[in-house]
Amino acid sequence: MSTAAQRIRTTGRSVGHGDWTERAGRVGLVAKGVSYALIGILAIQIPLGQGGQAADRQGALRQLATKDWGPAALIALAVGFACYAVWRLIEAVVDREREGHDAKGLAKRARSLGLGVLYAASAAAALALVRSSSSRAGGGGGDEKQETARVLDWPAGRWIVLAVALGFLADGLYNVYRGVTTKFRERLKTQEMSQGVERAAVGSGVLGHLARGVVFGMVGVFLAKAAIEYDPNEAVGIDGALLKLVQHDQGPLLLGLVAGGLIAYALYCLVEARYRKI
Repeated sequence: MSTAAQRIRTTGRSVGHGDWTERAGRVGLVAKGVSYALIGILAIQIPLGQGGQAADRQGALRQLATKDWGPAALIALAVGFACYAVWRLIEAVVDREREGHDAKGLAKRARSLGLGVLYAASAAAALALVRSSSSRAGGGGGDEKQETARVLDWPAGRWIVLAVALGFLADGLYNVYRGVTTKFRERLKTQEMSQGVERAAVGSGVLGHLARGVVFGMVGVFLAKAAIEYDPNEAVGIDGALLKLVQHDQGPLLLGLVAGGLIAYALYCLVEARYRKI
């Protein structure tokens, strides 16, 4: 490697490990928490008989856009999502958390890369709603079907959809594992917490990760079914997964529990914003 290339690499690592990256990550975690709170609040109104609807992040943003104060909130969330994306992308590129270059480390960095792209798209979606003069409410439930149908038409499209489904299933199982074992505590500065804050962090973390595991697992199952049966109508997103819960015999109770768990995860994200090791 040339001296110039080494200098550029060293400079990139120095920038990536700077304090500004930590600040961006903490701002991003607040925005992430707010988005999960919106999803959970919209969903929990259904079993409470107060209207509401099942929504994914884009659906929650569309609901927000209908409020008088919506544009200001959307701009704030867009900034937060962009900060989260920058933090995750830097984490993937410069290995800020020193995950290494073995299979496990590369898998974690690939996950950070995926999250960075996802939240960059969420930031763009929030700004697009601000610019739009005719924002419509709704959860966008047909988007997953349209996108899945488009991908299924690609060469090896069925395998691509199946791979995405397996990714959701793996992430769902990983969230359940973290919730059951409280592995998420390893990333928190618990020594800086009071006992009350630590109990709240652990409780919200357990409930939140379990709820995310259920939702992501359901998304993965229905995406896999769409790939195997070559039927895009089987594909669902987070909003579709929540609606599937409503159709169960104990639907209102299950939806209420999962929605409550997502709100708990929102609280956990706020704890992370203050106490996560970044």
